[in-house]
Amino acid sequence: MLSGTLHLKSTAYGTSVLGSPLLYFPCKSQCDLLVMAGIHGEEPETTFLLSRALRVFDGNLESTAFVLCANPDGVTLGTRGNANGVDLNRNFPTENWNAAPVRSRSILEAERDMELSTGSAPASEPEVNAIIGLIEQIRPRAVVSLHSPIGCIDAPEETELVKSLQAVFNVPYVKDIGYKTPGSFGTWCKERNLECVTVELPRLAPELLYERYGKGLVEFLKLKSLSKP
Repeated sequence: MLSGTLHLKSTAYGTSVLGSPLLYFPCKSQCDLLVMAGIHGEEPETTFLLSRALRVFDGNLESTAFVLCANPDGVTLGTRGNANGVDLNRNFPTENWNAAPVRSRSILEAERDMELSTGSAPASEPEVNAIIGLIEQIRPRAVVSLHSPIGCIDAPEETELVKSLQAVFNVPYVKDIGYKTPGSFGTWCKERNLECVTVELPRLAPELLYERYGKGLVEFLKLKSLSKP
């Protein structure tokens, strides 16, 4: 039976604009993988799916750490950006960070009809600074970032990690998402030679996402928790 709560212990790695604790679930030993969800507040299904998968575990994993919700204010407000209206996935201090506002779609088929800030400067937002600090602290060997609803796996190279995630989600691999993403988390990772795989979940209700991918995601995490770096 699925547990009604998480049995993993969390710790704060920072505080959001509105004062919400930014929580992560550390691993027991050297961090092989960090899995992060909810950097866009209007993609709460990423947090839902990851939380459901983690409820089968009775404690923290050996070598995989988790951030269930990197943008709690955005999830609370129902906004893509944080409480300052900043798209956190365009606020990372990369070589291509751009101060110009970015546009996004209210639904997948729409024109880009929403405008968000990229921040007053690179890493101007506490949530972004906290993620950077966390990664510098735990030094994962790779990161998986959960998004939605495009339905693909985006990474510069088709690595073994990418292939493992394709086996779970059965969505196509793409080398490029098809549009520019200045100041993105993926670009920041690439500039630091940190493998980052972006999993774009398909457009499905949260319950259907868990029904379709929950078991595979759990098995993937179990395998990662047993594997040696």
